[in-house]
Amino acid sequence: MTTATGDEAALVASLRGGDEAAFALLVDQHTPAMLRVARGYVHTHEQAEDVVQETWIALLKGIAGFEGRSSVRTWLFTVLINIAKSRAVRERRDSDLQIMAFTEGTVDPARFRDAGDEWPGHWRADAAPAPFPETPEGSVLGDELVAVARRELDKLPERQRQVVTMRDLLDLDSAEVSELLGITTGNQRVLLHRGRAAVRQALEDYVRDQR
Repeated sequence: MTTATGDEAALVASLRGGDEAAFALLVDQHTPAMLRVARGYVHTHEQAEDVVQETWIALLKGIAGFEGRSSVRTWLFTVLINIAKSRAVRERRDSDLQIMAFTEGTVDPARFRDAGDEWPGHWRADAAPAPFPETPEGSVLGDELVAVARRELDKLPERQRQVVTMRDLLDLDSAEVSELLGITTGNQRVLLHRGRAAVRQALEDYVRDQR
C-alpha cells in the first residue's frame, strides 16, 4: 500500500473540515468510474447508482478515521466494492448459472499454442484473430464495434467483467486490481485474458458477418 502524498493529506483535511467544494470535485472526478465498477457487481444501472451513493455517504462518515495508508482513490474503491459485494449477495439471482459461466471457456482452446510451445497461451499462427478493417467505412464500423464490445462486456461472468472494466476502461494496473478485488495477480491475469478473449471473439464474429 502507498502512503498518502501531501496533496492527498490536504484533500483529506479539506474533507474532514466539511469543504463542500473539495467533496464536489471528488464526486465529479470518480463517480463515472465508480458506476462502471459497481455495475460489475449488480444487475442494473439503478442499483449501481445506489451503491455509489452509499459509498459517498460512507466516505463522509468515515473520513475522520482515514489513516492515509493508501490513496484516497484506493480507499474509496475498496469501500465501493465492499458495498457492491454486500448488495450483490442480497440480490444475487441464479448463482449456480453464474458459477457455471465463470468456469466455461470463452474461446476454442485449440486456437492457442499449447504448454510445450515456445510461446504457450499465444494465438496459433493459423488461428489468430482477423485484423479489423481499415477502409473508409471503418470509422462507421468502429462505432458499431464499440457498441458490440460494450454489449459483450455486460455478458461476461461477474469476475471477468470486473477485471476487464478496471483494467481496460479505468486503466488501473494489475496490482491495484488484484488488491481491490482481493485476488492473486495470477488469477487476475487469467480473468483478464478470458474476458478480453470473449469480447474479441464477439468482435471477430461481427466483422465476419458484415463482409
